[in-house]
Amino acid sequence: MRKVTMAVESWPTKYPFSITGHTFIEARVLLVTLEQEGAIGRGEGTGIYYLGETGDTLLKQALTLKESLEKGLTRLELQTLLPRGGARNAIDCALWDLEAKLQNKSIWQLTGINPGDIITVNTLGIETPERMAAMASKLDTPKIKIKLDGQQVIQRLNAVRSARPDAELVIDANQGWTFDKLVELAPLCKELGVSMIEQPLPRGADAELENYKPPLPLCADESCLDTSEFEQAASRYQMINIKLDKAGGLTEALKLAELAAANGLGLMVGNMLGTSLGMAPAYVVAQLSQLADLDGPVLLKDDRDSSLNFTGGVVSVPKATLWG
Repeated sequence: MRKVTMAVESWPTKYPFSITGHTFIEARVLLVTLEQEGAIGRGEGTGIYYLGETGDTLLKQALTLKESLEKGLTRLELQTLLPRGGARNAIDCALWDLEAKLQNKSIWQLTGINPGDIITVNTLGIETPERMAAMASKLDTPKIKIKLDGQQVIQRLNAVRSARPDAELVIDANQGWTFDKLVELAPLCKELGVSMIEQPLPRGADAELENYKPPLPLCADESCLDTSEFEQAASRYQMINIKLDKAGGLTEALKLAELAAANGLGLMVGNMLGTSLGMAPAYVVAQLSQLADLDGPVLLKDDRDSSLNFTGGVVSVPKATLWG
C-alpha cells in the first residue's frame, strides 16, 4: 500500500502579475505526495485557470483517485481515469518521481532524454510602457516574453526594445487580439525584432489563421491543450506551447512533443505559474523544445527547497532531491 497525501498550497507572487483578462497574486497549487517502500514521489499542478480550474477543484478531482493510488494505480491507468488538467498533471508527475526513486534511476534514464542547461525567457506582465521598459532593463536573461493585450501594443514593444536592444523578444497576447489586429500588428512586430507571437486570437475563434501567411511564427497555447487538439492547431500555427497542466502531465506532454516534431512544428514549453517542483518535469520537455518559458518560480516570493537555479536566464538541471 502506498501512502498518499494531497493538499492545496498558496505561493504568493512578488507583485501582481497581469495578462489579458487576468491578474495573478498567488499560485494555488495541488501538491501530491506518494510514499512507497521508503521512496517518496511528488508532483505539483496549478490547473487551467481559463477553463475554471482552481486549487480546490484540482484537490476534489484528485481525491477521487486516492484509494486507487493507494492500491498501486499506474501512470498508464491514470491517463484514462482523469481528464487533462492540473489534477492529472500533479498525480502523473508524482508517479514519474516515485518510479525514479523506486528504481534508483534518474528521470533522464527513464525517458532516454539527455539533460542540458536551458535558457528560459523571463516574462513581463502588462504594465505601462514606461514600467515595462524599467522592468525589462533589470531582467537577467537574453530572452524576454512580453504579455500584451490589445492596447498600446507598439508603444509597449518600442519601450521594451529600447530598454533591451540585445534581447530576443517574443509576444504573448493570451487570446487578446482580433484577426484584423494581428494582420495589422504582425509586420510591425517583425520590424521590432520580435521572433514569435503566441496565441493572438481566442481559443475556438482562430479559424481565419488557416489561410493566413504570417510574417513571423505564430504559437498555439490555449488553442492546443493536448494531442487531441494537435491536428487542428497544426493547420493554423507554426509552433505549439506545451504546458504540463494543459496536457495533464509529463506522459501526455512527451506524446505531444513527439507529434509536433514528427509534423515539423516548432516547440515551446511553458507553465501556468508554480514552484520549481512544477517546473522540473517541464524541464524534460524543454530538452525537446526550441523555446522555454520556465520562469514561474522567479515570479513568486518564495520557492521550494532544492529549487532550480536561475542565473543569466540559464536554468540549472533539477536536483533529484527536488524531483526526478
